Amino acid sequence: MASTTHYVTVSNGTKIFYREAGSKANPTFLLLHGFPTSSNQYRHLIALLSTKYHILAPDLPGFGFTTTPPEFKHSFANLADTIGLFLDALKVQKFAVYIFDYGAPVGLRVALKRPQEVLAIVSQNGNAYKEGLGEFWKTIEPLWQSNPSQQIRDEAASNLLTIGATKWQYETGVPDVDALDPAAYTLDQALLDRAGQKEIQVGFFMDYKNNIAIYPDFHRFFRDANVPVLAIWGKNDPIFIPPGAEAFKQDVKKLEVKFVDSGHFALESHVEEVAREILAFFDKYSV
Repeated sequence: MASTTHYVTVSNGTKIFYREAGSKANPTFLLLHGFPTSSNQYRHLIALLSTKYHILAPDLPGFGFTTTPPEFKHSFANLADTIGLFLDALKVQKFAVYIFDYGAPVGLRVALKRPQEVLAIVSQNGNAYKEGLGEFWKTIEPLWQSNPSQQIRDEAASNLLTIGATKWQYETGVPDVDALDPAAYTLDQALLDRAGQKEIQVGFFMDYKNNIAIYPDFHRFFRDANVPVLAIWGKNDPIFIPPGAEAFKQDVKKLEVKFVDSGHFALESHVEEVAREILAFFDKYSV
């Protein structure tokens, strides 16, 4: 089923671009993308799941085609609050959520405030444990010091916001790089290259430490809410490594851990396999 695209302006002034597919009579499945992409990440998954689920895939503020008012502060806390307003605007009261990369701390922050609304979680390289942080994060850590210098910020931008860095995220760990759709990372880079993006994205790198600080809150949510979790990981991801998937076993009772032979953006190479696992998991837990 093809998706349709929409905009909705929520109460903090953010104009959210989102993709929607499937009948609203079916359970809602919220898809939250990561860095440096957008809801375009889910273009293939939407078609595979929308016959059974009502799919909502928004562009997070600072990404894709969502626009924010001048006073908007780009932080993970505000991303989560804005997604909460998005759910309210669309009158969504119960939902499963797909969390990937940045979508993980956003989705889990939403879950902390709405624990009774979350039906299930699919975490695809969506980290919630320190065990899942790969060597990649050593390039980010200098930004976590108090008031990092402009030189440190500029170095982060020059290392992480280039087409080379974007392609690296897509290609690393993928068995057949030539099979990847270059339109995906080309679109991501075009949007990253817009005016003002350097400051926004470096700000997110700096703020990521505040997600790690509340990992214990996420773990408490897993234990208390007893929400079923499918941790399905691109096993060759150098950013969020496989121990991050296994770590869910510490707190989640209704858990399945699966690995696919791919990297960070596993949907670009293994979308049909991931979709099959999601449908089987949701059937098992009656989502």
